[in-house]
Amino acid sequence: MRRQPRQWIITALRSALALFLYNLVAPYLSVYILGLGASATQLGAVSGVGMAVAGLAAPFIGWVIDRRGVRRLYLTGIGLLAVSYLMYGIAGNWAIAMLAMIAYWIGKGLSGQSCSTICANSIRSEDRAKAMSVCETLAAGILGMLAPLFAAALVIHFGGTTVAGIRPLFFVAFVGTLGTLLFVYLSLPNCHWPSDLAVARGLLGDLRAVLRGGRKLGRWLVIDAIGFLPAGMVIPFAQPFAHEVKGASELVLGMMITAFALTPLVLGIPIGHIADRIGRKRVLYVTIPLTWLSSVVLIFARNSAMLVISGALLGFFTISAVTAGAMAYELVPKSHMGRWLGIASLFRMLLAAAAAAVAGVVWDHLGPAYVFAIVIGLELVVRMPLLISMPETLHLGTHQEA
Repeated sequence: MRRQPRQWIITALRSALALFLYNLVAPYLSVYILGLGASATQLGAVSGVGMAVAGLAAPFIGWVIDRRGVRRLYLTGIGLLAVSYLMYGIAGNWAIAMLAMIAYWIGKGLSGQSCSTICANSIRSEDRAKAMSVCETLAAGILGMLAPLFAAALVIHFGGTTVAGIRPLFFVAFVGTLGTLLFVYLSLPNCHWPSDLAVARGLLGDLRAVLRGGRKLGRWLVIDAIGFLPAGMVIPFAQPFAHEVKGASELVLGMMITAFALTPLVLGIPIGHIADRIGRKRVLYVTIPLTWLSSVVLIFARNSAMLVISGALLGFFTISAVTAGAMAYELVPKSHMGRWLGIASLFRMLLAAAAAAVAGVVWDHLGPAYVFAIVIGLELVVRMPLLISMPETLHLGTHQEA
């Protein structure tokens, strides 16, 4: 931690607080939208539209970051997150919730790409996976574990797992997000890394230059996009599945998210240290299948304990995402980072958006369990073989920094 620059520490703290606030509402978000009158198909559409809009904006966001720096876009993104939580809180129907989700995903894209660019360009390759794991341990671990317990107490206090009982959580998240906006505004300078954009190629020309400047980047876009599918197909539907199919109470739903946070809390930093020593790919070969096991346990769960175990195993999604993120950062030079993250986000979000829409249809017409089985199949048949064909980036990242 003493070796890391100030701008990374600021963004790590802000990310931790942001995830704490999101985890207040995460156990109940899908249940809330369904309670506002949406079907599972419409829930998929709500998630899909938000992610699609954010994905389409991502390359432009990355282009601006490389040209102008991160501060202004970072603040704008945090502001949109605050607006999103407020809209959720005042929503009277699922259509307003769709608008709130669009605002959320755009805000997450703006703030997330800014944060990721700072993280990618501020940390040395030999520290990267461990430093990112420290960030995730604080965010997804300590604070992420406390948030669902606090949320469950509030929901129970305000009437249980109903629209009225869940609604106050969004107002708490709104006020907290305004606090993080003020923190970043007062603490973070503009961060900008010298770029090779002196020749005005325009947006499309600059994006093409990025893809020509790295190794097997097209292949990584497929790996990364499929790896993000749980965000559109597993995470939004795991809580409704546990609640509606398995009969989980609001307390069990909160415990599942707490277990989800406990895994990176306990294992995130040690696994990050291992990834910085033996390589990214070897760690992914272990953590990705453990994420699949989460869905298997959820599908066949016969009691609350199995549901909580499923949540704990899903925490390996966070660990594998951190490791894959370290790998992605090491594929391109620093001056390309904003645009590269934007291109990756475009592919990731568009596939996740389509998958979320398909998941809702599958849920309504084939059965809820098929939603989770499809993700496992795609990862097993497509993602893992492509990952095997990628070069190890642990030492490649050192050359990119030179």
